[in-house]
Amino acid sequence: MSDRLVVNKTYKQFIGGAFERSESGRSYPVAGVGGELLANAVQGSRKDVRDAVAAARSAQGGWAGRTAYNRGQILYRVAEVMESRRDEFSAEVARAGDGCSDEAAAQETTAAIDRWVWYAGWADKFATVLGGANPVAGPYFNLSVPEPVGVVGIVGFGEPPLLPLVSRLAPVIVSGNTAVVLASERCPLVAITLAETLALSDVPSGVVNIITGHRDELVPPLAGHVAVDSLDLTGCEPDMAADASRQAAATITRVVSASAAERQWADESAQSPYLIDAFCETKTVWHPKGR
Repeated sequence: MSDRLVVNKTYKQFIGGAFERSESGRSYPVAGVGGELLANAVQGSRKDVRDAVAAARSAQGGWAGRTAYNRGQILYRVAEVMESRRDEFSAEVARAGDGCSDEAAAQETTAAIDRWVWYAGWADKFATVLGGANPVAGPYFNLSVPEPVGVVGIVGFGEPPLLPLVSRLAPVIVSGNTAVVLASERCPLVAITLAETLALSDVPSGVVNIITGHRDELVPPLAGHVAVDSLDLTGCEPDMAADASRQAAATITRVVSASAAERQWADESAQSPYLIDAFCETKTVWHPKGR
């Protein structure tokens, strides 16, 4: 039998619930630990960022309008589908990370699944912790309630590629926000495999959008977009994060970054209802209560 060329997969972006090629038609090779070609990934453009933000903005109202219980059900469904594809995720993590053993990859996959379950459980509870009745001097009820900020941009992480992404994405969407994620430039394949899971998990179109490509081309248009309400720069290098923060200030976009403790991804400190609060606004309501 003659030798044949391997047909390498090109992992597409996930925008508006569909797997899309870039409008530019570009792609770039993704290498494994030993430098071998794993696959090709779409090289996104500024227009892809704008399209993803538009999709997230269109989906945000409907997602926030769902009951908290229903959002929790959907996050739990993500965990269910990931559990059924555990071996695939573990293999993706192992071949993407530098020196990541099969055992470490399996542990990261398990932790990522458990993190979805953890935030699913908080979906209908975090408002009670973060909100409440405020004591006021007058014949009024004064109530504070957390509400989603809107569209959140998340700059993805290098390595490990799965657990940090889930740790930052889950608290964003559980409260009713939508997300535009810039996947890890070096290890984008795990993020797109996660997108495939989201597409099978009842997550409405546009709630999570994942773009692959080069950071220096994608971060500036995301940071400066007027329709982005909050920006998570945890996965950004310091110089790029400083530039992105300055761009975000021009549109009064909230900038968030994980603390050193929260970057211990496998620890309990990386999950908290207060991480949900980082992507919420507090709405205060006054209501007369009579005599």
